[in-house]
Amino acid sequence: MKKFGILGMLLRVFLPTIVLSSLYLLIGWFCRSIPHILLFCLIALFTMIPIELGFILYDSKREDGRCSLKSALVGQEKIPLWQMILYAAVFFGVAGLASVFIQPVELNLLSGVRNYLLSLLPAGFDWNDLAYIKSFPKGTLIATCIFYGIFNVLIGPITEELFFRGYLTSHYGKQNMGTPVLIALLFSLYHLWLPFNNVFRIVIFVPVAVAVYKKKNISISILFHCLCNLFSVISFCTAILSSGSELS
Repeated sequence: MKKFGILGMLLRVFLPTIVLSSLYLLIGWFCRSIPHILLFCLIALFTMIPIELGFILYDSKREDGRCSLKSALVGQEKIPLWQMILYAAVFFGVAGLASVFIQPVELNLLSGVRNYLLSLLPAGFDWNDLAYIKSFPKGTLIATCIFYGIFNVLIGPITEELFFRGYLTSHYGKQNMGTPVLIALLFSLYHLWLPFNNVFRIVIFVPVAVAVYKKKNISISILFHCLCNLFSVISFCTAILSSGSELS
């Protein structure tokens, strides 16, 4: 298995997100036909996801002679199902506490910068602007919720965990307890489209990354990540599909 250093790591981490974020900014500047959150998921499906899976498949082909997910599953060991669920549930609880005590403080401290940057962009880039999102037809909102749910609960988190906690972690040249921490930090910073939640993401993902590294079982972080995103999807869909009179 060929290892890569910090430059190889940075290339693999930031290439997908730079491509995605650049196209999202460019297309989103002119797009008015669908909510931007749906636009983002569509662009991510055809840019970020193929690039990240491409790295995994390419190195699997080089290492094993065939395209597979094997390079993302190096050194993985089985653990009992109950243990995987317990770990994920505990970390999910920690994430819930962080969302109450850390995330609001971080967002409040950065609200001035966030509001200024959003003021420079057309309407739609602020995913918290529910009034704007609700201005779209009901059918568009339902389609947005369905696709956002599938992408954000399954496709996105599973791919990211295979890429970050699996492929990048196992292929980085320096293997010690600092490795999962470094990759968790880079994982947070790679969210260029959501730059105001870095402290929150670091707080909730570092412990998970360390646990996955020690237990050698990526299913813990996959389940945890899917649960966190499921919660955010339910919150979003409930908000934009409420008050049916506004959706006509």
